[in-house]
Amino acid sequence: MFVQVDCKWFETSLGQYLIDHEYQYFDQVVTNIFGYNAIQIGWSQFDFLRLNRMPLKFAIESENGSSLKASPDFLPIKTESIDLVLMPHVLEFNKNPHQILREVHRILRPEGHIVISGFNPMSFWGTRHYFKSSRNEFPWNGHFIALPRVKDWLKLLNFEMAGGRLYCYIPPFKQEKWRQRFKFMEAAGDRWWPISGGVYFLHAIKHKHGMHIIKPAWKNSLAGKKKMAPATQKSNEKIISDVPNSKPNGSRDTNNP
Repeated sequence: MFVQVDCKWFETSLGQYLIDHEYQYFDQVVTNIFGYNAIQIGWSQFDFLRLNRMPLKFAIESENGSSLKASPDFLPIKTESIDLVLMPHVLEFNKNPHQILREVHRILRPEGHIVISGFNPMSFWGTRHYFKSSRNEFPWNGHFIALPRVKDWLKLLNFEMAGGRLYCYIPPFKQEKWRQRFKFMEAAGDRWWPISGGVYFLHAIKHKHGMHIIKPAWKNSLAGKKKMAPATQKSNEKIISDVPNSKPNGSRDTNNP
């Protein structure tokens, strides 16, 4: 990482406000993703995989304190061996975000999942990044990446978007009382300014060229055969067809609604 994560910032009320929303989204998504191996890259002090039920879960970070110490742009993990990768704010605090995504694509199995969070530069949180007083402070010293750009990067790597969400519409006030005064913006954000959330989340699935679902042959063989109908149904259909312009009582003409 080229930007050092300040763990003390998470102890502030603003940092806790962010982490609460991170847990809210990650808990909702990872619960329904199944497989065998899941990893979290970055922010290892927070267990965003806590509700996932895969048998093997571990965290990777370039600093001490994680399960595996490694650089995210060169992961010591076997190709196509991971089912789920979580990346909380990894791309914006590293020099090589493209290489990190390529590494994640390499280690993910086909139909594997990637979940990303990032700061939205087109928001109140993003504008604070340009203040001189905050430019050297975490997290405003990161290189915030726009949501459409991250989507384009994922599409180039054959990822398909499976979901996403924006949170933190309230301006990043340090004091809790000011955030309470603007709390109405959180409830109205999704409706009135949906692209202005301070933090975005993306959920994507890896696809591999040349792979397709092979359907059982018996389904195709049965599709061409005429289905057998009960004798009473056949007799009723014959009687109705023999009587011109007749319809069952209470039925509607589909041609003349």
